Amino acid sequence: MIVCHCTNISDHDIRAAISWMRTADPQTIITPGKIYHALGKSADCGGCMPLFLDTMRSDDNLEVPMQLRTLRSGASQEKSHERRSQGYRISQQITAA
Repeated sequence: MIVCHCTNISDHDIRAAISWMRTADPQTIITPGKIYHALGKSADCGGCMPLFLDTMRSDDNLEVPMQLRTLRSGASQEKSHERRSQGYRISQQITAA
């Protein structure tokens, strides 16, 4: 099945690229950008991204390496305001009230 019509990428191409990347480096984090790069292509309109991601997620080789699985739960947020200015936070509080 064709997943990306702009660049003519099929579900088979995506799975083959994931398998190749996982074989080359079992610890790599696989992203859509890396798959496009491995296939020698680049994203165009982005309309295929939902299907592209679903195809990636359905592949058993996409699994996150074991030592990287705990990073998200161990990460702490530095600040809840995401480095926005004080004025931005106040205006957001006023509009939320």
